[in-house]
Amino acid sequence: MSSKRVLVTGLAGFTGHYLALELAAAGYEVHGLGSRGAAIPNYHQVDLTDTEGLRRIISTVQPEVVIHLAAISFVGHDDPEAFYRVNVVGTRDLLAALADTAKNLDCILLASSANVYGNSNSGVIGEEQPPNPENDYAVSKLAMEYMARLWERRLPIVIVRPFNYTGVGQTEKFLLPKIVGHFRRKAKHIELGNLDVWRDFSDVRAVAAAYLGLVKAKPIGQVFNVCSGQATSLREAISLVEEIAGYKIEVVVNPAYVRPNEVRTLTGSADRLRAVLPNWTMPPLRETLAWMYEAP
Repeated sequence: MSSKRVLVTGLAGFTGHYLALELAAAGYEVHGLGSRGAAIPNYHQVDLTDTEGLRRIISTVQPEVVIHLAAISFVGHDDPEAFYRVNVVGTRDLLAALADTAKNLDCILLASSANVYGNSNSGVIGEEQPPNPENDYAVSKLAMEYMARLWERRLPIVIVRPFNYTGVGQTEKFLLPKIVGHFRRKAKHIELGNLDVWRDFSDVRAVAAAYLGLVKAKPIGQVFNVCSGQATSLREAISLVEEIAGYKIEVVVNPAYVRPNEVRTLTGSADRLRAVLPNWTMPPLRETLAWMYEAP
């Protein structure tokens, strides 16, 4: 058990909720910050670009571990400039505040994204795969990674590249919650975009466990994929939920939902992560979808 203080940016978000549970169970004293108010203990409302506000909070909390989740993470977000303002400039402001104010940092985990790989025909993607971002979100995350390298001599940074992950509580603007939500409501049909895409889907609980394991292991300076290692097509995911719900749904392809820069295939290798965390496991996708479908 640890009594270390950990500061989680984006604590009030989807991933932050599950990460807080993991950290608390491991004995960490959890503090959080975010741009919106939240009724969470030890939570501080501040924007990442508020440099003075960040410094005040960091000076007060004096975290030994920082996990940076806060970001614009929806690829279809309607303000492209926000990706860069929050994901790049906001992260830089956070790192600058930590370098100037925090005194006893053991590890800073920065959440990037597997979207930095873009479209790849190389099969299963390892961390050595050259980046090839296909949209503003991915470009902003890759720029964040490069920017973070400027701080490597002063800060103990670890970077993670999570592939698609989901779970109870994720908003329906994301694909799998949208599908599961339609089945929970017993909808007759659903409108989707491109059905011929393959994704490496993970369970948010396993992602949170991986983040906890990495900040405990402290593999400073390294980059890690967080993924299942298996690709599932959108058609297959729909079939899985049909099995769970016990009925078939009519799928209507809406051209408005088809993204011109859609990444068609994204499958990761978790070998590097498993080498550091040999006991880390990922539930099968069907189990995750059933959890989401059956949740109160």
